[in-house]
Amino acid sequence: MRTVVPGPCPYCNTEIEYIYHTENIPYFSDILIISAICSSCGYKYVNTQILTEKEPVRYEMIVKAGEDLSIRIIRSMSASLEVPELGVRIDPGPACEGFISNVEGVLDRIEKIVKGALNWGNDEEQENARLLLDRIAEVKCGSFPITLILEDPSGNSAIVSDKAKKESYIPEPECGLE
Repeated sequence: MRTVVPGPCPYCNTEIEYIYHTENIPYFSDILIISAICSSCGYKYVNTQILTEKEPVRYEMIVKAGEDLSIRIIRSMSASLEVPELGVRIDPGPACEGFISNVEGVLDRIEKIVKGALNWGNDEEQENARLLLDRIAEVKCGSFPITLILEDPSGNSAIVSDKAKKESYIPEPECGLE
């Protein structure tokens, strides 16, 4: 089902169309894709939300070869994604967006963030960012294996491959101020 709802752009207040589209992913779940583009200021919004909730799940997979880069990754808004060999952990936050991609797309997202960080760090941080970019290039060439860990308390994320080990897990309770 597709629904178009007019509304203001959050940046320039121009009237734009927000598109809500539901889709069923076989063997997985119903999802809602929300998108909007503002032709005036260039604002772009895309988000994927999963419409069901399941038992918490943890996936772990070793990425060793070039063909592993095409393995599908589904990350809900509540999932954390970790690559220990790169020292990368992406935890959900208030502006977290879900996505459907592949391993290469996940590496591209990390690479984009690291390239942005090259502009703000001191010399040591910039050198660490360059080393991380080199490692990502090695992973993409299949010469540096990594472990991809996906944990989702809502159970709505997946690594869609027989190479991925799936297990249930108990999420750690959130710490709060008492």
